[in-house]
Amino acid sequence: MHIYYLNNTKMKKKELIDKFYHKQKLIKKEAELLMLYITEGQFTGMEMAIILMYYKMNTISIDELMGFRNVLLSKSIQFNTPYETIDVCGTGGDGKNTINISTLSAIVIAACGYKVVKHGNYGVSSKSGSSNVLEYLGYQFTNDTHILNSQLDETNMCFLHAPLFHPALKNVAPVRQAFASHTFFNLLGPLVNPCNITHQYIGVNSLETMRTYEYLLQKTNINFCLVHSLDGYDEISLTNTFKVIKRNHTQITHPLEINLPLNTSSSLFSGESVKQAAIQFVNVLENKSSSEQKNSVVINAAYAIQLISNKPLLDCILEAKEAIESKKAFNLFKKLITNKHEYIN
Repeated sequence: MHIYYLNNTKMKKKELIDKFYHKQKLIKKEAELLMLYITEGQFTGMEMAIILMYYKMNTISIDELMGFRNVLLSKSIQFNTPYETIDVCGTGGDGKNTINISTLSAIVIAACGYKVVKHGNYGVSSKSGSSNVLEYLGYQFTNDTHILNSQLDETNMCFLHAPLFHPALKNVAPVRQAFASHTFFNLLGPLVNPCNITHQYIGVNSLETMRTYEYLLQKTNINFCLVHSLDGYDEISLTNTFKVIKRNHTQITHPLEINLPLNTSSSLFSGESVKQAAIQFVNVLENKSSSEQKNSVVINAAYAIQLISNKPLLDCILEAKEAIESKKAFNLFKKLITNKHEYIN
């Protein structure tokens, strides 16, 4: 991927930082240059804090997000597969601290026979991100493409731990951890899967982010589905009406319209630690969780299955539900685990 330069001359770091002081949006080429400087470790910790704070307080533009994405993808370790694949993820940052719905949904989708290449990381603003709970339960992260392709062949799923595929961001990790809050890097996460995925199901934390993602993804060849619960969840929580945006379709739906009961917020709470999140994670896969937790995973998996299969939603719901109740999803997950945890028998 070609990375642009302004008039073939690199703009000075100070000029870019000055644009933030004056609240000026970056054009795409400037955004590419900014991210290039970031990945080269050329900003001090204080300068990085200024950049993170600026985007915490100001909306990121489509050009800025596209420019950042271009550079991160160009510098990532690529993983290509001949399969038609789907990624299932969320932006995070909704402050709800729910169970790991996107990761559980990904396992259910794979158990239904679809190829899933999930991209994820440790939690920053939540107690337990996808990488936290998978690592705790014994999944071994790797960027060995032979292993990943074998996992896809044998289980229909593999997981791409972001730090292993985006080594250019190692300089940013300490600042992000110190910031301990949702940043624009969280918005970038779902957009920089280093695999040549064909489909993407993304839960977003606000309608504003939803519109930005829609405009950006319309410029790609990825077949996408964006979801947002109108009470603030970055997934279909079934706690309220939710919005779904596809390439050529937008719909607002209440859970009762698809014959699913409303969930309470407390029923989706993951707990205060990775251990608690992992216990609930396994309970869902073993079909031992509450109906609220199971339904939240089923409906997200169903919309993702519909995206990649074009089947009627009701059929996709039944397919996802059967994968949990038959233990197909749990058995698939056990195949993925290298060092099985005590919770996985």
